[in-house]
Amino acid sequence: MRRTIAGLCLMLLLASCNWSNRVSPGRFEARAREVVARWDGSAGDRAWRSGFVPLGGLQDRGGWTDPPAWAALSAHNGVWKLAAELPADPLAEARLRWPDGSVSEVPLVTAAHAYAELSKPADFIEEECPAKGCRPLRVTGAELGETTLETSRGTIRVPAWLFTVKGVESKFVYVAVTPSAITARPQAAEREFEEVKGFDLIAGKPHDLLLEYGYGSCDRVHGARAYETGKLVVVDVDEESSGSGEICDLALHMDTTTVTLSRPLGDRLVLDSGTGLPVVRGVTPLYGRG
Repeated sequence: MRRTIAGLCLMLLLASCNWSNRVSPGRFEARAREVVARWDGSAGDRAWRSGFVPLGGLQDRGGWTDPPAWAALSAHNGVWKLAAELPADPLAEARLRWPDGSVSEVPLVTAAHAYAELSKPADFIEEECPAKGCRPLRVTGAELGETTLETSRGTIRVPAWLFTVKGVESKFVYVAVTPSAITARPQAAEREFEEVKGFDLIAGKPHDLLLEYGYGSCDRVHGARAYETGKLVVVDVDEESSGSGEICDLALHMDTTTVTLSRPLGDRLVLDSGTGLPVVRGVTPLYGRG
């Protein structure tokens, strides 16, 4: 099981890592039962399965091919200038079509609301504007269009405001769905740390799941485990430190492993035993040890 060392030791460059307590099968099952009891039928469960839960932010720059460096820095620091009148006509509700064929109707925000959100500085400023200031992002127009968004229910097309900025070829895109129709992706509670980062199915092996996980340089991985119910699968990677007291570099390495289920996953959700939250489908390719 991934452990609090993932959140604590990584704050240091070098340390003597001597964590060695493995989680027994019995303790894993107890934790999995706790995770299932907390999630099954909860508000988060209902929203994840039938609501609108974006997996990322509402600002989309996926279409950018080669954005100017100054534009990214200015946007990060919230240096904007509105140089055009934004559309103010009333907006009808939009229909969202989900991969399973179902449809939801959602209200939309105005261009002014989207601009106000888009132009906010980042919560954490890693690189401040230079002494002479950032070059303002001059908004010269906005139109209602669409963008692709990853959600808990799959990839969909959603209405979005497309802002034109002078000197920037690509549009700045902000999802136009009103906040009241959106549920934020759930976050791990304090002292709960992610065990499994992602999962995927394996062609030709319907009972197997490919799991993506992180491990430290002094960790020993003993394999993956799963606890199954009719609607949920809780997964875990069994890890421990070497316990030798050796000096370890604390880089977080990524790798994949496989766990075999008693039956194919089907429409069951995969939950991480560390956080108790859903694991998103998708594994970054070509991970290797080292």
